[in-house]
Amino acid sequence: MTTPTPTPPATTPPEAGQGATVFIGLGANLGDARATLRAALAELEALAQAGSFRASALYASAPVDSSGPDYVNAVACLRTPRAPHALLDALQAIEQRFGRERPYRNAPRTLDLDVLLFGVEGDDGGLRLHDERLTLPHPRAALRGFVLEPLAALWPDGTIPGAGRVVDLLALVRRDPAQRVHQLGG
Repeated sequence: MTTPTPTPPATTPPEAGQGATVFIGLGANLGDARATLRAALAELEALAQAGSFRASALYASAPVDSSGPDYVNAVACLRTPRAPHALLDALQAIEQRFGRERPYRNAPRTLDLDVLLFGVEGDDGGLRLHDERLTLPHPRAALRGFVLEPLAALWPDGTIPGAGRVVDLLALVRRDPAQRVHQLGG
């Protein structure tokens, strides 16, 4: 007679209140970009679950596939109870409050907020998603120094799904002189 194999307990989905860890990229190159990013970071912190917000320093970068003055960039990490598209809607509402216009692709901007990674667990970059509104991980995050420098400051051992480890990707983009990025003081 064989002994029945016990059935493993069903895993329960996380409670909505637990939320997901996300990384958000910020950029601006019109107006007072430093002040805009600082104010936008405060708005992002207000979206975060208590005690879950971290932000990189501010970085300056040359425009990539864009024009205009240098950009100021940062990355924020937070936990949110929002689903991916609801988070995107919240970020676009913040952009609108800061006067974001979209006259053409990669136009200079007062504020750009991008969901880079969603559902991050430890060193794993989380959810993969692709639809008409949102692609996760962000399709160009692994190629841009202005994303990778601040991301590495917050999550150096992380892995972007389908792309590789953040520190390895950063080492590659640092070889490209067109991707000039440096941390800003004060």
